[in-house]
Amino acid sequence: MTSVRDGTELGAAVAALAAARSVTILCHVQPDADTVGSGLALAMALHRRDIPVCVSFAEPAELPASLRTLPGVQLVVPPAQVPCEVDLLIVVDCGARSRLGALADRLPGATMTLVIDHHRANDGFGTVDLIDESAASTTELVTRLLDAWGVEIDADIAHCLFAGLVTDTGSFRWARSGSHAMAERLLATGIDGTEITRVLLDTHPYAWLPMLSKVLSTAVVVPSAAGVGLVYTLVRAADTHDVGPEEVESVIDVIRTTAEAGIAAVFKEARGHNDRWTVSLRSRDSAPGRTDGVDVAAVAGVFGGGGHRFAAGYTTYGNAEDVVRALIAALGRP
Repeated sequence: MTSVRDGTELGAAVAALAAARSVTILCHVQPDADTVGSGLALAMALHRRDIPVCVSFAEPAELPASLRTLPGVQLVVPPAQVPCEVDLLIVVDCGARSRLGALADRLPGATMTLVIDHHRANDGFGTVDLIDESAASTTELVTRLLDAWGVEIDADIAHCLFAGLVTDTGSFRWARSGSHAMAERLLATGIDGTEITRVLLDTHPYAWLPMLSKVLSTAVVVPSAAGVGLVYTLVRAADTHDVGPEEVESVIDVIRTTAEAGIAAVFKEARGHNDRWTVSLRSRDSAPGRTDGVDVAAVAGVFGGGGHRFAAGYTTYGNAEDVVRALIAALGRP
């Protein structure tokens, strides 16, 4: 096994791509633009070299509407069509096997597995691991890999790479060193960054408005939690019948703006499973130049989840009162 934690020693990953005769690319469950953008950018590069390739994810049944605008989407196949055996299996933007959902069963059938990721909690589960927690997005690592492999980054591939970069940086609000330089390079291919960003981050159906109004009206602040305060809300399954997963996921970006809380949480009830909740966590430093924000990846780890210092998540089970109580207990008091 080769673990490449700094994301710069690309030789083993390039060799895996160059030797592959068939490739499957797996994205994480509830896919976002970073995992799908990474997968499609790689898939288009492989397809152009006449290497059989498909991209898939375990759930939900369809891509979110905004991601269907990405070039190369025709290479996405449903889980049932993912081969059980393949020469090279590439896993993109997955911090753990569990994030593959039901498609984790494809791992044993791969001759070689390449894991490409930027989550700190990822200990590596591939034959080759390309992991760099300092990267702003997994598409940043894919860009490095494509460069090392000698792939031309044209407008279609750039579109996919930019999608992951702009979403994982929150329109560059959480940009890191090199993020803007990468964006400038991708925009120079002629892609419409403004429109890509609008579709991905600033477009929702009308049904999102009443859903958001109802959910936000139930938000609660716990001032003493972790010494910085917690704001949380619950999204019941009944609230989501007229909206898609993107609209549900967007709730965290609204409540995290609460000034009185350094931590935000959204508990999302699974449809058909009233005792199953996916939880999104966000935190922040108290002021520019401070480094006092709570590490929510560590908090999520208590429940078997993970993520980044300021953005993480996990899945839990129980009634609403119990899952909220458990998070507050895990956060503790000052």
